[in-house]
Amino acid sequence: MNDYLLSIVLGIIEGLTEFLPVSSTAHLRIAESLFHISLSDGYWKMYTIVIQLGAILCLPIYFRSRIAKFLNTFPQGENGDCTALTHPLGLTMVAFVVTAVPAFLLTKVIGKHLESLYIMGTSLLVGGIVMWIVDAMNARAEALGPNASGSRIHTWKMEAMSLGQAVWIGACQILSAVFPGTSRSMSTIAGGQIAGMSRASALEFSFFLSIPTMVVATCYDLLKSLRGKGTNPIGVGQIDAHGWIVLAIGFLISFVVAYASVAWFMGYVRKRGFAPFAVYRIVVGAMVLTFAGRLMQG
Repeated sequence: MNDYLLSIVLGIIEGLTEFLPVSSTAHLRIAESLFHISLSDGYWKMYTIVIQLGAILCLPIYFRSRIAKFLNTFPQGENGDCTALTHPLGLTMVAFVVTAVPAFLLTKVIGKHLESLYIMGTSLLVGGIVMWIVDAMNARAEALGPNASGSRIHTWKMEAMSLGQAVWIGACQILSAVFPGTSRSMSTIAGGQIAGMSRASALEFSFFLSIPTMVVATCYDLLKSLRGKGTNPIGVGQIDAHGWIVLAIGFLISFVVAYASVAWFMGYVRKRGFAPFAVYRIVVGAMVLTFAGRLMQG
């Protein structure tokens, strides 16, 4: 496949799957097998980091008004009842720290799992089942709304989150770091719903949490590779004009597609929930496990 066309396809895959609860890592790994490229090689490793950064950039732009509001009300909150820890920005950083420290300590374990199609397939399958069950448990409460008595949902807005919920969601996100295919967004969304959050509030917090999580993770990978400390140093000086154009195409496509997917996803989930994504995960997970089994036999 032509490199420019390949960059467009990979940029679309990254933009579509980074924030949907279907695992971008697993989909890029599937694309790697289908297109017979090695995303662990120096150049393509840089490419995957660049398109991730393109996807990340869409979030602060899409949520710019919410971010401005939170910055203006920090730390006391809109109603004056928050502290630095319980303000939405503080809760985001708490959840990030809860995830970041164990994930960093488990770096070697994570590296071993990144190449395993069995782990990705199993994570997609199990994650889909969990997401389906959790969303079904909350479906009635979502339909009745915030004024219903005895509802299992007690947090309808991100501003109403508790410190305990943030810690719990951060802990759930560790699963996505250790087991590729779990999906960062799936683990945080399902974790939030289990903790009594509505679909909308869990989804919004998942997006906010992904900003520091993804920025730090991708920048760390980029810096490590640029300094020659990764398993496949990037070697920026060896990239020609063609290579830079391929990177630019992937970055732009990923940004545009990710922005559109976030905008669509926010509206879709409020009305229909996560069940279609759970079914998709189960189907893709079963296909990946079947493919992995055939590779082993072949």
